[in-house]
Order: sequence, then C-alpha cells, then structure tokens
Amino acid sequence: MNEKILIVDDEKSIVTLLKFNIEKAGFITDVAYDGSQAVQKAESNSYDLIVLDLMLPEMDGMDVCRYLRNNQINTPILMLTAKDEEFDKVLGLELGADDYLTKPFSPKEVIARIKAILRRSKRVEKSNFSYIQVGNITVFPERYEAEMNGKVITFTRKEFELLYYLAKNKGKVISRDQLLSGVWDYDFVGDTRIVDVHISHLRDKIEPDSKKPVYIKTVRGLGYKLEDPS
Repeated sequence: MNEKILIVDDEKSIVTLLKFNIEKAGFITDVAYDGSQAVQKAESNSYDLIVLDLMLPEMDGMDVCRYLRNNQINTPILMLTAKDEEFDKVLGLELGADDYLTKPFSPKEVIARIKAILRRSKRVEKSNFSYIQVGNITVFPERYEAEMNGKVITFTRKEFELLYYLAKNKGKVISRDQLLSGVWDYDFVGDTRIVDVHISHLRDKIEPDSKKPVYIKTVRGLGYKLEDPS
C-alpha cells in the first residue's frame, strides 16, 4: 500500500494509537494536533484520507471539514467524535465528511472504515462508464463531476457517490438499506436519516423544484429511484 493518511487529533495518546495501527495495516501516516495545522497540511500535501477529530483547538473538525470542501479539497474524511447525538453525525456528513466513528472505538473498526472509504473511491475511479446520462444531467465517474445542461454541479464527495450509485441503477427502486450498503459500504443500524439528508441535498442541486422532484423520486415504503424526467 502507498496510501497516505493524515491523522488529526489533539490527544497524543489517540494519535499514537491510531498511528501505530494504521501503519501496521500498511498505510503511510502524517499527523496534525490542531485544526489550523490540519488545514495547512491538507493544502500543501496529497493525502488519500484524513482521520479528523471533531473537538480540536484552533479550528474544530467541523470548521476544518467546511474549509477543505469550500476550497475544493475533496480528500475523503473519516470524522471522529466523542458525541453521539444524531445532529452532530448528520451535520458532519452534510459538511462533506465521508463517514464518522464515535469514541471510544476499536482500532480494528478504524482500519475497516478506512479501507471501506478507500475501496469506494477506487470503485468510482475504475468505473467502466465514461459518463452516464440522465435527462439533462451527465455524470462523469472518473472526474467525480456531473454537469447539468453543460454546467458543472458542485457536490461533496459523498453526494457524488450517491448520485453515481443511483445513476448506475437508473430506473430501479433502491431501498435505504441498499443505499447504505452500496454507498457507505456497510450497515448503519438505524441511521437511514443519513440517506435522506443526502437525497435532500442532491435534490437541492439537480431538481428544478426540490419540493416537486422529477429526477429523484420517492417510492413510498420502498426507497428512491433516479429516472429521466417524463
């Protein structure tokens, strides 16, 4: 493995634990102990993934995530949080984090999440599709981009992966559990609201009227499907 991972946490014991186990799994690591240092490193280096703690000095994890995404740094982010409220989880994902783990966590689970995120990224990059057309939307998997009427639409990485999954299955009804498995690569027990949040964001970006969607249809009691507008 040559993947390089940035570990961001102000607790040195956590950094030591993560660094040891991530390197043991075959990855290269770098570390930052506050939000400002994390931003500087992310801007000046190329990482395959960032493990980002929520509670940080200088800038907290939410601010770091928001800054990176606003500046088109789309490195996948695994957010760590000591909090367990749904609001924090959903907000982190809304800001562009790819996944989250609640402390305390096992090193094995961290490695599993890292590998799952990187696996999803490679699946998109190695897609056999040069593009997928759905109505006026063109999805370009290799570029992690989509266009509507020739204009580029800006997505977070996870929003794009959700759109790409729906586009690959155009016209098919996909359950929330299938989306959690296909897009997030494992089961979020009881966290199907994460899917709904991302669907809502996609609709805001691609629908002429997000309250009357013509692309992403809700199939009551079953899930969602992406289709050409009739």
